[in-house]
Amino acid sequence: MVPFEIRQNKGKSMLSELLLTEMGRLSHSMPLHRQLYEALRRAILDGKLVAGDRLPSSRELTQDLKLSRNTVVAALNQLAVEGYLVSHVGSGTYVHDNVPRAQGRSSQVRASTRLAQLSRRGTALSTTFCATQLEVQPFTPGLADFSAFPVALWQRLQNKHWRMTYPEMLDYSYSGGHAPLRRAVADYLRVFRSVPLEVEQVLITSGTQQSLELCAQLLGDHGDTVWLEDPAYWGAIKAFMATGLSAHPVKVDEQGMAPTAADEKHPPRLIYTTPSHQYPTGAVMSLPRRQQLLSIAASHKAWILEDDYDSEFRFSGPPLSSLAGLDQDQRVLYMGSFSKVLYPGLKLGYLVVPKRLVTAFKQAHYDLNRPGQMPLQAALAEFIELGHFATALRRARHSYAERRHCLLDALQPCLGQHAQITGAEQGLHLCLRLPTGVDDKALALRIGNLGLTVRALSAYCLERTDAKGLVIGYGYAPLADIARYGTVLAKAIQSALAQLN
Repeated sequence: MVPFEIRQNKGKSMLSELLLTEMGRLSHSMPLHRQLYEALRRAILDGKLVAGDRLPSSRELTQDLKLSRNTVVAALNQLAVEGYLVSHVGSGTYVHDNVPRAQGRSSQVRASTRLAQLSRRGTALSTTFCATQLEVQPFTPGLADFSAFPVALWQRLQNKHWRMTYPEMLDYSYSGGHAPLRRAVADYLRVFRSVPLEVEQVLITSGTQQSLELCAQLLGDHGDTVWLEDPAYWGAIKAFMATGLSAHPVKVDEQGMAPTAADEKHPPRLIYTTPSHQYPTGAVMSLPRRQQLLSIAASHKAWILEDDYDSEFRFSGPPLSSLAGLDQDQRVLYMGSFSKVLYPGLKLGYLVVPKRLVTAFKQAHYDLNRPGQMPLQAALAEFIELGHFATALRRARHSYAERRHCLLDALQPCLGQHAQITGAEQGLHLCLRLPTGVDDKALALRIGNLGLTVRALSAYCLERTDAKGLVIGYGYAPLADIARYGTVLAKAIQSALAQLN
């Protein structure tokens, strides 16, 4: 069967006709987003859409199929969650190389050939712990809501720095980043996160992912052991997998990462942790655990990578100091980003390294990454210096606190003996813990069929099989949608729990 040439206008028209025909064969009592999902899935399984084919944009499908944008996005998101589609930023949405097919041998050969061209590491990176299946997104349908961000002000600052930019601002950055931004980061971390540091220790990166990759490349050799929390952050898994490190999972409990004597039989070179708000369970690491981890790092001459990804948003309980603030042996590397307060596409973060590593990290950062975006860094530095960052943070805290409260109210009927919420004191997501008898992956799929996006907690696990639940994001979902769809989510969860009785 000849595959559709989706990139051509004729191919788009053929695909639209096929989808409309398939949807017409389905029961009209089925929701529209489910009809579109089934039509696209059948096209993939039948080999009419093959690995690597690019789909039209959601906007084009909306126009061609005369459906709402939310309906189209919900169907595409569900197919992405199940691994049929994969999105590449700036490029589009494609049929995944690793999709199952009931028919179409030529399509199977084509997909297996593509995977065969990859290294073993490349195959693993492209098929396991994929961000499209694990990144916490709004659980409600539609697009992310960034209404709390002052777009007009931000545009004025960027335009100002582009107008006044001098030549060296258009070059690579060899000093670790724009000096005023590094100073602003140092001042902020000293005051609000109790991190003892000097400006020279701050490197500006393109975000936490680049910070992790830089640490893995400079501090670990191929085959070295890295301790990872279990359940784990998918981005850290990928960073360490890409650099050839051997992951050793360490179980997480209500006090965070919980190393045992058995774990120490696998001496770490690196220890990755999210102590202030464990991702994804939300556990907060206790002081004894923090001291234990620092002691283990010192005894094994290991490095601790502290990812403080959402500490700006703490809604209840006392403020938490950083692990780096307790470090007397200079073995903690501290990282964070501006994505949660401002917007994800900003792609600016920071890495604080011990003094003895500063020269090596700056040199390697320049050699490996050719960092730039100096006008953007200058705009962000002024944004912070003029107090706009503090204002944006207050507004965002208020907005996210409202959304959090609304979601907690909606989930209240689910809570009890069989379901508890963890991690709701901080951040932009919470974790609904469920009994081990619940198939959380199947439940997440059923909720996806309703057009809502949640993640199964077990999908984040490396080895353990006892962690079941749902990871639910609320930070970028409009408040009105949370109120509307929260009850739908709660009913789906209650239905699953009722089957346990």
